[in-house]
Amino acid sequence: MSRRITIVGSGFAGLTAIKILRASRQPLDITLVSARPEFVYYAGLIWLPSGQRSGDDLRIDLRSFFARMGVKHVAAEATGLREGGRVLETTAGDIENDGLIIATGGRFIKKLPGIEHAITPCEGIAAAERIRDRLHSMDGGTIAMGFASNPKEPGSMRGGPIFEFLFGIDRQLRAEGRRERFELVFFTPAERPGNRLGPKAVDGLLAEMANSGIRTHLGHKLKGFKADKVMTEGGDLDAELILFMPGITGNQWFDNTELPRSPGGLIQGDAQCRVAGFERVYVAGDCGSFPGPDWMPKQGHMADLQGRAAAKNLVTELGGGTPGETFKAELLCIVDAYDRGMLVARTEKRNLVLPSSRIFHWLKHAFEWWYLRQFR
Repeated sequence: MSRRITIVGSGFAGLTAIKILRASRQPLDITLVSARPEFVYYAGLIWLPSGQRSGDDLRIDLRSFFARMGVKHVAAEATGLREGGRVLETTAGDIENDGLIIATGGRFIKKLPGIEHAITPCEGIAAAERIRDRLHSMDGGTIAMGFASNPKEPGSMRGGPIFEFLFGIDRQLRAEGRRERFELVFFTPAERPGNRLGPKAVDGLLAEMANSGIRTHLGHKLKGFKADKVMTEGGDLDAELILFMPGITGNQWFDNTELPRSPGGLIQGDAQCRVAGFERVYVAGDCGSFPGPDWMPKQGHMADLQGRAAAKNLVTELGGGTPGETFKAELLCIVDAYDRGMLVARTEKRNLVLPSSRIFHWLKHAFEWWYLRQFR
C-alpha cells in the first residue's frame, strides 16, 4: 500500500528529499506544496547585476521534474498543522499525510525602522534585478552593503551572499571603467564578519576589502535606515544604494502550530532532522534549528545534506525502523567576485581557505550547470 508523503517547499532541501524518497523504491505518493512549480537558484543571484545571468536563467520550471518523479504539485501556501502533523492546512485546503517534511526556507527579520529603504538581495530575482537597474542608473555615489544575525539565535543568518555582492560589484564597476566614481562601504554589527567561514577566511576577506578600497564600519549595532542613510550606534553612513541581509527566523505559519521552536523562532530539529513530539514529521534547511557547531551554515549545501537525512529517516520510520541517518556539519562555498572566487571549506576537523582565482569562478559556474541539469 502506498504511503502519502507531503513536502512543504520547493527549495534545495525539498527537491533533494524527493530524489532520496524515489531512490528508496518504496510505494510512495508524494505531494509537494509550494506557491509555484519552480525552483529559484539563489546562488546565482550574484551574477544578475552584471548581466552574467538573467532571471530566466535562475528560475527553473519544475513541472517536467515532478512528472519524472511522480510528484503531485499543489500551488498553495501552508497555513497550519494539526492532528500531530498528519494534516497540513494550506490555502488550497487540507492535505493528509503519513509523513511530512517541512523545507520552506527561512524568513528575513524585517523589524529595523526604515528597512524598506534597503534591498535584501536574497529575497529573489526581483530584488537582484532592482540592484542591477539601480547600478545601471547611477553615475556615482556611495553603495553600502551589510548583514546582521538573528539576535536570539546568532547562527541564523546568511552573510556570505553580501560578500559576493560586495566584491562582485567592486569588480563589475572596475570592468565598466567607473569604479573611481563610487565609494563602497561594508557594515555589520559583528567585529569579525564572516567568522563562521573560519579565522583565515575573515582575515582574507578584510584584507581584500582593504586592497579593493572598500571602507568598513564594523562592530556597531544597527538602529535603522533612511532612504539615503544607514544608522548605527557608531554613527550614520550616507548611501545612495543600500543592500542589507537581515537575520533569519521561522515562517509566519509556524505560529499557527504546536511545532517546537528554537529561541530564534525556527523549528527545532534533532540530529536526524526529526521534530520532537511529532511522529514522522521532519524539518530540513533554513527553516530548522539543529544541533551542531556554532558556525554551521545556512546555505544550499547544508539544506541538501539535511533534506537527504530527513528523507532517509522518514523511509526508515515508515518501515517500522529507528531513524539513524545524520547529516555532516559542513560549510562548502566559493565566495565569487564577478570573475574570480575564493574557496572556503570547513568541517569540525579542518578549515581550508584557498586564495582568489579565476579557476574557482568558473568552477562555480560549472557546478551551477551540473546542479540545475537534474531539474530541467
